[in-house]
Amino acid sequence: MNADTRAEIIRAESVTKRFGGLVALDGVNYVLRENEVAGIFGSNGAGKSLFFNVLTGYYQPDAGTIYFRGENVTHWTPQQRVEAGMMRTFQLTSTFDSLSVIDNLVVSFFRAYRKPSMLQLFFNTCKAQHNEDKIAEMLEAFDLQEVSDKQVMHLSLGEKRLLEIAMTLLAEPKVLMLDEPLAGLSESEIERILQVLRKRVGRQTMLIVEHKISHVQEFVQRLTIMHEGKVIADGGVDECLQHPEVRRSYWQIEIPAPPIQVTLS
Repeated sequence: MNADTRAEIIRAESVTKRFGGLVALDGVNYVLRENEVAGIFGSNGAGKSLFFNVLTGYYQPDAGTIYFRGENVTHWTPQQRVEAGMMRTFQLTSTFDSLSVIDNLVVSFFRAYRKPSMLQLFFNTCKAQHNEDKIAEMLEAFDLQEVSDKQVMHLSLGEKRLLEIAMTLLAEPKVLMLDEPLAGLSESEIERILQVLRKRVGRQTMLIVEHKISHVQEFVQRLTIMHEGKVIADGGVDECLQHPEVRRSYWQIEIPAPPIQVTLS
């Protein structure tokens, strides 16, 4: 098998995180490459969300190193990582509920391209930016035109998730990091989000943390399975799903021992 020669976007080396006497992450090694669509999975308490939060700077590791595009970012703040192009969404949507859909996109556009203070933002008229090409492209790509003037508080959870992802992509991140983006959604809402993300395969590096593999196993190109703070499998989807440790730890399927061969003399 040929080695993957795509540039590394994220590398984690021996990342360890403790809470008192509990080792929540135990020497985790991980690599994410350019334009790869990768998923990190595991049951509740496996350490996947904690590892995601360490990668994005919301927790500092007790040991180990994190590199972003070859640079040591272990002690960078979340904001520094965002400015470098490491952009994430959250399990709970992070939007401005009192603003309209299009004004949420305007806020993201200003943050990414104009970088004003928040005070300047509120004194600027949002309407002046409604015809910005990048904003129009996001409304179309995420099929949000019909709700563009609706207050976000009146959207469905699926529409809010689409808006949050659109807001993140407006900044043209080097890596899009999605923290359980399908949690709480209906099957139709899940399919709508996956349709949007599929269009970016091959031109956007994506890392998805999810609990249910079944939702995205046809979408992700590589799986990493965690259990009790460790990586127990990493590779192709079928390869990981058939891994004996994954079947035992994730699916609770015991692998029977091979029968003992007895030779009669």
